[in-house]
Amino acid sequence: MVKLDIFSDPICPWCYIGTKNLFNVLKSESAFVFEIEWHPFLLNPEMPDQGMDRREYLEEKFGGKEAAIKAYLPVVEHANAADLSFDFASIQKTPNTLKAHCLIRWAHIEGCQNEMAEALFSAYFCKGLDIGDVAVLTEVAEAVGFNPILIKRLFSSSDERLEIQNKDKSAKEMGIQAVPAFIIAGQYVVNGAQSPDLWRSVMRDIKNKDEH
Repeated sequence: MVKLDIFSDPICPWCYIGTKNLFNVLKSESAFVFEIEWHPFLLNPEMPDQGMDRREYLEEKFGGKEAAIKAYLPVVEHANAADLSFDFASIQKTPNTLKAHCLIRWAHIEGCQNEMAEALFSAYFCKGLDIGDVAVLTEVAEAVGFNPILIKRLFSSSDERLEIQNKDKSAKEMGIQAVPAFIIAGQYVVNGAQSPDLWRSVMRDIKNKDEH
């Protein structure tokens, strides 16, 4: 089985689109299996704990309302192509994602990282929920199968958040400066929200190498 490391942030639309394209291909290529592990990348490491108004965030990031709208046009186009229904109008806040990354980290121990990452992406982009809020995150985790009492206990630990910050720092020191980023077999890097055709090509190449 080939290891695939995914670096992402659950408020990155391209991460959702890129991983959705990957998993759509994996569903059709049932004979091919990656051993997948998700890793944290903080798009906004200095984000206040309470997050900030999304409109203000986008206009500040892209340099005004018109620029923000223009920047998101290709996002909507590619989301639709990946069969994703983003509801940007419902998103009121850009959250701090430290706690969301904690959930993904804990899900690795339980063997359900893919499900947790998908649930967080969906909660934010399709339902407009504040995935920086502990109550929201607890509901998301419970839906994936986690004990809500355990989740609240884990969220109270500052050590867990520090671990995410350290892993984010390590990823950036490795040279990862944008997400999504995929590292295949610890050697090959695929950057960005790649198309299903690209992933089919990657899988064919891996199969061919295994056969020779």
